[in-house]
Amino acid sequence: MSDTPDLNLLLAFEALFRHGSVTRAAGQIGLSQSAMSSALGRLRKQFGDPLFVNTRSGMLPTPRALELAPPLMEALAMVRGAMGKREAFEPATSTRSLRVFMTDVGETVLLPSLMRLMHERSPSMRLETAQLPASELGVRLETGDIDLAVGYLPHLPAKIRRARLFKEHYVCMTRQDHPLGRRAPLTLKEFLGARHVQIASMGSGHQALERALAEHGVHENVALRVPHFVVVPLIIASTDLIVSVPSRVAGATARLVNARVHPLPIPIPSFDVSTYWHERVENDGANRWLRAALTDLFGDRKPKRARSE
Repeated sequence: MSDTPDLNLLLAFEALFRHGSVTRAAGQIGLSQSAMSSALGRLRKQFGDPLFVNTRSGMLPTPRALELAPPLMEALAMVRGAMGKREAFEPATSTRSLRVFMTDVGETVLLPSLMRLMHERSPSMRLETAQLPASELGVRLETGDIDLAVGYLPHLPAKIRRARLFKEHYVCMTRQDHPLGRRAPLTLKEFLGARHVQIASMGSGHQALERALAEHGVHENVALRVPHFVVVPLIIASTDLIVSVPSRVAGATARLVNARVHPLPIPIPSFDVSTYWHERVENDGANRWLRAALTDLFGDRKPKRARSE
């Protein structure tokens, strides 16, 4: 950029990065769509890079934009912090909005209880859940585009702080009257011979499940592969297909669709579900409150002091 950076261009970059849309970004910072397009053109010229590429999923950041986002947004945060006054967080009256990364599997387990608690203790606070490529999550936490992440995300960089919520393991789910496993535990032979549903969206840390299934040849019997979980219980309840999912997901949905949960007959290591945040929001009142709420609801042991791992 030039020796004298234009803060308006930095605001335009921030809005485009967070919204992935020229129209929504323009609305956020009070520009017309043509003025935002002009700002994007100036940004591209100054940085010598397209920065945002138009796709069917919106304006996606280039590698250069992902590299630029953390320092530019940190600079904007410092300017805002210097000009603004920090107010104490009061959950009962707060209207803060937080953006939380979790997959639809995580939403199934966490959101019902979390939203009940928020309705009771912080009724005007708002949440937005987001799903995005695992490769972008670390940058999105660093820039503040994502306030908090929840799930099994072992590949996040060490500078991202984390706190364990609970240990989880995989199980198998079938319809209630499925012929397999009705009179005895589901056997390995029955499991390998069944037709499977495979979910591709459970998160970046779930390759252990996919590897174990592939090593046992299950991929040859995958009848349906879907990018999300939401439709799977209905499919399981009305077919002879089976699915392998985390135990809390199975427990949350089996009762709704009258399905049966079986121990998984192949060995797959258990894993930790955790909360993840950037050190920049370590002492942010709303973020701290939400982390504590998740620990109160789902933590399976007394919380220890969070640290970088």
